[in-house]
Amino acid sequence: MLDQIADATRLGDGRVVVANAGSAELRVFDPSGQHLATWGRAGEGPSDFSRLVHVETWPGDSIAAWYTGSAGIAVYDGQGRFGRTFALRNGESVGGPRPVGMAAGSILSVRPDDEADSAIVEIWDGDGVLSVSLGTHPAVERVAITDGRGAQYNEPLGYGRQLVTGFWGDLVVVSPTTHYEIHAFRGDGGLHRVVRRNHVLRSPSEAHREAYVEEGMAHILATPGLPEQMVEMARTQFHRIPFADYFPAFSSVLGDATGHLWVQEYEYPGEDRPGTLWTVFDPEGHVLRFVETPEKLQIYEIGEDYILGRVADELGVESIQLWSLDRSEGTASGTQ
Repeated sequence: MLDQIADATRLGDGRVVVANAGSAELRVFDPSGQHLATWGRAGEGPSDFSRLVHVETWPGDSIAAWYTGSAGIAVYDGQGRFGRTFALRNGESVGGPRPVGMAAGSILSVRPDDEADSAIVEIWDGDGVLSVSLGTHPAVERVAITDGRGAQYNEPLGYGRQLVTGFWGDLVVVSPTTHYEIHAFRGDGGLHRVVRRNHVLRSPSEAHREAYVEEGMAHILATPGLPEQMVEMARTQFHRIPFADYFPAFSSVLGDATGHLWVQEYEYPGEDRPGTLWTVFDPEGHVLRFVETPEKLQIYEIGEDYILGRVADELGVESIQLWSLDRSEGTASGTQ
């Protein structure tokens, strides 16, 4: 029933709204998983979607869904009635900034800067008007490599820097992953807090390089009918990519409904854990506990007493799972 799940959110009455990108629809389920309704459809009309990317609760018991194409944000009420569509406006033109998160009627966006390997982070209001810029920050680091025929490509540095962003209560996190430092900004654009945790940086080894190549080649080999010559060219190209001096210090951040910040710890290649490890910081920035979630669970939302996410089985069949969260023990148990 679900195909290419892009996101999901839980409403106050327990219903779960899933952004099903495969059909460009919002699908609504009750807490037991029973399908209740479908909102929107694929198309170019005011209430239609081209490709869904994100869905989030919106003020007034509404739902906001972002879709690509015209980079629009559509707002529906809690019963699925279409309200309006708007886009983030950069000057007099529409487009450019793309949302990466929504919270309490505000929209967080990241767009490439003219300067290489950096990005501009901005906050927008519910009408698509820029509220504040959080400045320019180091983003994905790219390097120029040349193939055997002399053609040049810009590729991300192996195990290189990323820029992570997200809402943390009333704050916005904007941090590169080079060091274990969480930078939290206020809504007026000022830096409010820097949270650090002791962390020893590690350098990639030759075994890590091989793991990097094999992971990249897995996607190439999954493409049916590729000539052997193209496969070998791809393998050679992966071997040409230089590596960062150190692994990232962490992977991602996610704010929960109680103002806590979950930081996903970096998982080193070839050292797989049985689950995904998170460090949970309280609203003041103190380490509260460590929580391990199922490895294959892609988390979309963390509520007061639940975790909502996506799982795909060995055959690629997708499902949404809702896990109960016991904050006193830092454990989670769930059902789909």
